[in-house]
Amino acid sequence: MVVMSTYKTIGFIGLGVMGEPICRNLVKKSGKRVLAFDLSPEPLARLRADGTDVAASVADVIKQSELLFLCLPSAKHVRAVFEGDGILKNVRSGQVVVDLGTSSVSQTRDFARQLQAKGAAWADAPIARTRQAAQDGTLSVMVGATPALYAEIEPLIRCFATDITHCGEVGAGQVTKILNNMVLFETVNALAEAVAVAKHNGVNPKLLLDTLSKGSADSFALRNHGMKAIVPGDFPERAFSTEYALKDLSYALELASDAGIRIRGAELIGKVLQEAIDAGSGDNYFPVIAKHIDRL
Repeated sequence: MVVMSTYKTIGFIGLGVMGEPICRNLVKKSGKRVLAFDLSPEPLARLRADGTDVAASVADVIKQSELLFLCLPSAKHVRAVFEGDGILKNVRSGQVVVDLGTSSVSQTRDFARQLQAKGAAWADAPIARTRQAAQDGTLSVMVGATPALYAEIEPLIRCFATDITHCGEVGAGQVTKILNNMVLFETVNALAEAVAVAKHNGVNPKLLLDTLSKGSADSFALRNHGMKAIVPGDFPERAFSTEYALKDLSYALELASDAGIRIRGAELIGKVLQEAIDAGSGDNYFPVIAKHIDRL
C-alpha cells in the first residue's frame, strides 16, 4: 500500500452514483477513518456496513476531518455546502477541501481564495470515466492545486483512480475536465447524427459503428456512448443525465465567453441538449439526444 499522508480522518460529502463507490474505495484502501455525510440515508447505511463512520451534518464532517472530499452534482450544490453552517464558517487552518465534481472555474478560484485567507486550502480534482470505473477504482482525475498540495493528496486520490494528472494551479483541473466533456458531447452528437442518417439509408447502426471503430473516426465515445447507448437505445436514469451535460457545457461556454472566444460547435450542442430536456429527457443518460435527432 502507498504510504499515506498524516491526515487521520477523511471527510466525504456527496454519496451519489459516483460518490458512494469512491467513498467505499477510500474506506477499503486508505487505512484512514472516513466520515461521510449525505442527505440520503440509503448510501450512508450501505457505507456504514463497509466501515464508514456517519456524520450528523455538513458542519460535523468539517469539524472532525483534516481533509474533506466533495462529490456533488454541480456548482450550486458545492456553494450550498460552502456557505451557511458549512465549509467557510467551520474550516480550520491547515484543513484541505478537494472538490471531485465538475464545477465553475470562477467559483472554484473564488472559494480557494477565501479558504487561503483562513489558512486552509482548496483543490479541484474533477473525476472522469464511468460508474463502473468508480466501483473498480479506475477513474481518471484532473487536479488543480499547488505542487506541494498535489503531492499530499495524490496518494489518497490513487485509492479510487488509476490516471491522475496535475493540470496546474487551482482551477486548472476544472478547465481540463470541462473541455474534456465539451469534446465528448460534440462527439456523441456527431455519432447520433451518423446513426440517424445510416438507419434511413439502409445501413445497420451497429455495423456502421463497428466499421468506424476500425478507422480514423474511432473514439472512446464511439465504443462506449455509441455502441452501448445509442445503438441499443439504452438511456437510463441514474446515469450522467442530459441536465448534467448541459450544466457542464455551460461552464465551457462561460470560459469561452470570459476569453472572448466564440465556440459555435459547443453553442449548437447546448441547443441540442436543451431540446432533449424540453422533450422530457432531462433525467435520461445524455446520449438520449440520438432519440430526438431521429424523431426530427
